[in-house]
Amino acid sequence: MVRGFDVTRLPALLGAAARRTGFALLLAGAAVLPAQAAPLETIAREAILIDLSTNTVLLEKNADERMPTSSMSKVMTMYLVLERIKSGRLTLTDTLPVSEQAWKVQGSKMFVELGNQIKVEDLIRGVVIQSGNDACVVLAEGLAGSEGAFATAMTKRAKELGMHNSNFVNASGWPDPNHYSTARDLATLATRLMQDFPEHFHYYSEKEFTYHGIKQGNRNPLLYRNMNVDGLKTGHTEIAGYGLIATGERNGRRLVMVVNGLPSMQARADESARILEWGWREFETYALFKGGETVDSLPVWLGQQEQVPLVSEQPVKITLTHDQRRAMKVSVLADAPVAAPITKGTKLATLRIEAPDMPAKEVPLVAAADVAELGFFGRVAAAARHLIFGAPEQPAPAAAPATPAQQPAATAKAS
Repeated sequence: MVRGFDVTRLPALLGAAARRTGFALLLAGAAVLPAQAAPLETIAREAILIDLSTNTVLLEKNADERMPTSSMSKVMTMYLVLERIKSGRLTLTDTLPVSEQAWKVQGSKMFVELGNQIKVEDLIRGVVIQSGNDACVVLAEGLAGSEGAFATAMTKRAKELGMHNSNFVNASGWPDPNHYSTARDLATLATRLMQDFPEHFHYYSEKEFTYHGIKQGNRNPLLYRNMNVDGLKTGHTEIAGYGLIATGERNGRRLVMVVNGLPSMQARADESARILEWGWREFETYALFKGGETVDSLPVWLGQQEQVPLVSEQPVKITLTHDQRRAMKVSVLADAPVAAPITKGTKLATLRIEAPDMPAKEVPLVAAADVAELGFFGRVAAAARHLIFGAPEQPAPAAAPATPAQQPAATAKAS
């Protein structure tokens, strides 16, 4: 049996506690509205935008196509460096020598001096802020003995992080047909770097760094636009075009974006800003239930309690467009009644969340309490009542309170 409610009265969305009974609920809007704002078109060759508060992909274009990474792969270089620091095998004040190979490297530079010993923290800023290929080689040789060995370690660690479509042959992103990644993999990398090394993430928001008397600005154009962006890394080669991994947080929502294949520096700055602003403007994250909050309850057969409450062990949140939210359907799926005994934490039902143009999200619901089995005579009496009177009627769920702004809405019913 399915009983319906108006989704605009969902207590969690209105900030009230959920208080419902019954073993199957359907919350639905009065009408199916357009799924979302018109899909965003982008001139980027590859792109992905993810809301990390719910791990929801808001936009993707060729997100799994292999692409040259240019300097964006320096985020992988930094992941290995920061991992070594976190393990205690490297410190920010350690120094590493500059080889002739590092000194002679071409492309963007920190301008390291041949034979000098450079502090690790300076090299980090040389990579993150100045995008120094020379700093990458100094770090690679210092940590792995050679740049080739370091690149092998980069690829191995990337696979362990879930970057299954990435391969690295150098530490800087210097063009090579065997050096590639995808927009999705680079978004995974950026997310893991932020999560695993928050104490060092501040380097990505620093706007300038001076080394050897040469001051260079951070190449991330969004740091200068006052739009809550605090990282991560640009990239450019002729074959790759202009690319950017960017992230920022606004109103409790952190977005991570990867774009590549843009035609110019200006296009990179403008298009990446437009995509991020669209993600913050057109979508919101809705908290449906808190972790441990009662979502529903199920009748119990031959138990010392007649009902067992159902909870999600984790908060239930979902990111939707405003129109998707109005058309959202939330249902609790379960077999009922549930036979006692029941152990707290046992999965008994599934919370299913559906909205147009998005995959259904399913969340396990577990018993919030133990329910002991009735004794012998109690079971006999319950069985007798069942034979004589049949199964008890399930109480209708309590209606959520209306607010003056709400309009009457039809509810969906089925059996």
